[in-house]
Amino acid sequence: MLKSADGGLRPVPFPIDDPERIPAKRYYDEEFYQAEVEHFWPHVWQMACREEQIPEVGDWIEYTNVGKSVIVVRTANGVKAFHNACRHRGVPIAGGTTVGASHSKAHGNCAKTGFVCPFHGWRWNMDGESTLVYGKHLFSDRQLNDEDINLVPCRAEVWGGCVWINHDDDAASVKETFGPVADRLEAHNVQGLRAEWCYGTEIPANWKIAMEAFMEGYHVMQTHPQLQHAVPTMYDSMYAVAENTERTPMLADPDKTIEENIAAQIRNMELLSEGMSGMIHEKEVEIARTLQHATDNLPEDKGAAIMTWLGMVMHQVSAQLKERGEPIPDLISVAQSDPINAVEFLMPHYFLLPYFSSMSAYRIRPTGPESCFFEIWSLTFFPEGEEPEPVMEPIVLPYDSAEFPPIPRQDYSNIPIQQKGLHATGFEYMRLSNRVEGLISNYQRILDGYLAGVPNEKLAKATNKLGGNFDGRIEDLEF
Repeated sequence: MLKSADGGLRPVPFPIDDPERIPAKRYYDEEFYQAEVEHFWPHVWQMACREEQIPEVGDWIEYTNVGKSVIVVRTANGVKAFHNACRHRGVPIAGGTTVGASHSKAHGNCAKTGFVCPFHGWRWNMDGESTLVYGKHLFSDRQLNDEDINLVPCRAEVWGGCVWINHDDDAASVKETFGPVADRLEAHNVQGLRAEWCYGTEIPANWKIAMEAFMEGYHVMQTHPQLQHAVPTMYDSMYAVAENTERTPMLADPDKTIEENIAAQIRNMELLSEGMSGMIHEKEVEIARTLQHATDNLPEDKGAAIMTWLGMVMHQVSAQLKERGEPIPDLISVAQSDPINAVEFLMPHYFLLPYFSSMSAYRIRPTGPESCFFEIWSLTFFPEGEEPEPVMEPIVLPYDSAEFPPIPRQDYSNIPIQQKGLHATGFEYMRLSNRVEGLISNYQRILDGYLAGVPNEKLAKATNKLGGNFDGRIEDLEF
């Protein structure tokens, strides 16, 4: 842990003194951005690629972020990662792309050729070992020690169907960092999901602004009115009813019949599917539609009736997709034993959005103090042997493209103008709800912990508290 000159923790630019108020300059100040680059990103687990992108021995893919490039490769001994620089004069040995670029080859297979520096032809095998130094006699012996010419390894771990990298060898493991939510997601077989498609876009906004749009559901009423209109009772019960101190969603409108409430639930599913695909897959919506009139023996209480009906849908989704050969868990069982939220944030930059069995995933990377690259995946299960070809790179669109699914298109309409609003005279800080916007405060204060140099074990313990914290309260992080 780096210390300041007086032996204490490092000073943090624009620190959070009040957990309900986040200083606005953290979202655009160059000094704060550089502090993140130097003290935050090198010490966190970054989602580098999906595991299915490197299925064969020798398959590699480049991951870049904040000016650093890492090559992730599947070897005969498992997945490894290396810093992407020739040990001779620093030229990238593969890829060499920038975030969001699709014109360069950022993946391939090195099983036969190994990695070859395009400058002078130095070579390495997939394990990072030097296999050729052209004109070796031209160099002094001390320049040719193994530690001087082998590729420099980068720490890598596989979890949740993804490969994660960390530049800090002393950081806690991926699962120790994420905490119990990692086990809960595993129970839902997150590791068995496969990508159907991926979109990417450059957004003129700080990476944290882009992320925070997905850390609470309070914005649904205004930003996603189609969802609010489909089941207004459910959303209003969570955010507009003061007496509902636990914010328990009211699934049934008491003024509607059970049949009408079921129809509203199906419409909500359809809108979520149209809006994000992976969040609720069309195949799951189709199953729900077949149960639209399955009202026999439902409880008279409308709320209990909808809960029972949703349980019937979960059972049929599990049974029918299993029958198709998909590795889907028993949804009712895991919902009880390992409940997960509508949004799960895996710090620093990865989100999973589950509903039944499929999920959407987001990854956000900064490209400057006021810009970021945002990727969206649709993830679902496939029968063994019927998996699609791996999605190797996103379809890159302008952030205001009509080709984006409706839900992210609506979010992207807010994010860039919010970034502009942060510069308004008199806007000093975000004013957060301590009941539903706690996740924003919690992760921001953990970010401060990294910038200050808080010990790794304390940071991991605090990060554990982000699991299940969507729409949650401000937590005591204990540092």
